[in-house]
Amino acid sequence: MTEHSLDCGAATDTGLVREHNEDRYWTDPALGAFLVVDGVGGQAAGERAAEIAVAAIRETVGHALACQPAGTPATPEARVRASVAAANNRIYAEARENPELAGMACVLTLALVEGERVTVGHVGDSRLYLIGSGTIRKVTSDHSPVGEAEDAGEIGEEEAMAHPRRNEVFRDVGSLPRPADEPEFIEVCHCELPNGAAMLLCSDGLSDHLTSHRIREIAERYAGDAAQTARNLVDAANQAGGRDNITAV
Repeated sequence: MTEHSLDCGAATDTGLVREHNEDRYWTDPALGAFLVVDGVGGQAAGERAAEIAVAAIRETVGHALACQPAGTPATPEARVRASVAAANNRIYAEARENPELAGMACVLTLALVEGERVTVGHVGDSRLYLIGSGTIRKVTSDHSPVGEAEDAGEIGEEEAMAHPRRNEVFRDVGSLPRPADEPEFIEVCHCELPNGAAMLLCSDGLSDHLTSHRIREIAERYAGDAAQTARNLVDAANQAGGRDNITAV
């Protein structure tokens, strides 16, 4: 397995319309863990769901790695599934205990990087892109009616970005109790992150404002500072309207 260093940076912004930022993110390059969460439920509930997800995943990703018997390390897929399920069930339990938080949930994308191998756990319409050598590829699927139509080639990217139903999702983290291995819950996929390439995790506040071509164009200006690249992406989404919270990792 080829080892290479990761330059990681992140930026988040409330945008120009919303009063609260319900997005959260977490990065731990030492663990190879990178996460974007977009809260659902409005104001305090959405923010709380996102915060619970980050805390649960941060605890579980490392715990699953540390608590395996000697010689039987947890696979990246098992760690991804365990941590997203922990977030789901913790959000659900807290909403049940606090009526003012009823209906809170989130969508998220989690990536675990080991060498050039990336394992992705994904629920909802946040995204993970791979960028390199003049190309950009969306690795995750959007769990939404509009996203399915776009992925199937029934509508184009710009049409999907402007679609009135673009914010509807049919998978979330937190609305129901779920086991880690439920088939229609966590989408797990794998990809390679070659040396010199970039990986972008983002909330839909970015991808609803910037085409993949525009994202690649901004990312390719990278000059050794990933945090600045993330900020440039967020700034461009605000310049394109800023109708939602925006997060880029």
